[in-house]
Amino acid sequence: MLRIINSWEEAKHELGRIEHRTNDDLMGPKEEAVKDILEAVKKQGDCALLDFTQKFDGQTLTQQQLRVSGAELDAAYQQISKDLLDVIKGACVNIEAFHRQRLPKSWVQFKEDDVVLGKRYTPVDRAGLYIPGGQASYPSTVLMNAIPAKVAKVPRIIMVTPPGKDLKINPAVLVAAQEAGVEEIYKVGGAQAIAALAYGTETIPSVDVITGPGNIYVTLAKKMVYGRVGIDSLAGPSEVLVIADENAHPVYVAADLLAQAEHDQMAAAILITTDQGFAENVKKEVEKQLQDHPRKLLTEKAIANYGVIIVVNTLEEAVELSNLFAPEHLELEVQEPWALLDQIRHAGAIFLGNSTPEAVGDYLAGPNHTLPTSGSARYASALGVETFMKHSSLIQYSPLALKKVSNAIQALAKAEGLPSHADSVSLRTQGKKSH
Repeated sequence: MLRIINSWEEAKHELGRIEHRTNDDLMGPKEEAVKDILEAVKKQGDCALLDFTQKFDGQTLTQQQLRVSGAELDAAYQQISKDLLDVIKGACVNIEAFHRQRLPKSWVQFKEDDVVLGKRYTPVDRAGLYIPGGQASYPSTVLMNAIPAKVAKVPRIIMVTPPGKDLKINPAVLVAAQEAGVEEIYKVGGAQAIAALAYGTETIPSVDVITGPGNIYVTLAKKMVYGRVGIDSLAGPSEVLVIADENAHPVYVAADLLAQAEHDQMAAAILITTDQGFAENVKKEVEKQLQDHPRKLLTEKAIANYGVIIVVNTLEEAVELSNLFAPEHLELEVQEPWALLDQIRHAGAIFLGNSTPEAVGDYLAGPNHTLPTSGSARYASALGVETFMKHSSLIQYSPLALKKVSNAIQALAKAEGLPSHADSVSLRTQGKKSH
């Protein structure tokens, strides 16, 4: 069950083990299987998609059934409650408002001698969104991927998700897609869906960037098609790290740890606290809340393998360990969370205070819940509008400005052995023109 660690060196070792828990999955047979899937879809298109859907999902589709029909989209609204529809609409408002604040702005700067410099942001032409499905339903993931793409003004957004029983897509997922402005949806999942988005098939168009989480096969497929298309990240299993002092409530912290562990058996749930008694109380509460948990078997496995409580002497030590781990989700359940914030260097999302569980960010607050995992928060950020945009530099020099820098440019060009670079400047500044 949940272990308590008091040794600093043991704590660092355990955090390292948890961070790298998926490395073995990225090698060997799974990679070979994904390569074969990608190659088959690249060569055979829709035919391969239908074959793999039958093989992996147990669903028999025709080519005409790949795309979700207008009738299915309309019917989805009749299959969910008004309360759920209202919640989806409210989440859309919050997520869009937050991501509009992240929208980068083009700019130009006018310098002396009529030099103009700037940066121009434009969206990609087509974005592909991967939404996990099958037995599960993730309308929140639809919103978190689709809304930033719409805010970025991507002209065409294509969504893929595996079909469930009777070739159906969960109605909440379809409603969320439509509320977020996506109506081009295809019933295909797994590595074959990533291949379709990267290479295109007779039915599914190729895209410029692919976002969205998935299992190890989806992650490996995204890794392999990167370069042909852009991707958001290589998402690993989810994780939470809670820093708590004696003012936190053990019942709440235990629930937060279990909320992470119930995702899947590879999820990580970590508590770092300055209070030994609090650590013991959280451990007992986790065991209590697990007793009648609907996802008990899976959640117990995650807690047993990747759950840990670390007791440290100070909050500064807790922050040091947190920065070392660079968690996807970081909860600061301490009396003065803002006092710790300046010390936090690496975290995908930071939840401040005892009234801000991770679930607030997962669903309704507005910031994106697609976050860097497995230590990548050291260099990566949450999915956002920037994921669906790129920028071009703008440069304009007047004849006078070019003449002033002519000698410097020619010196560098000659130092690099590139005479035509030097000529492209000298011919202009010396007034020579070809006949």
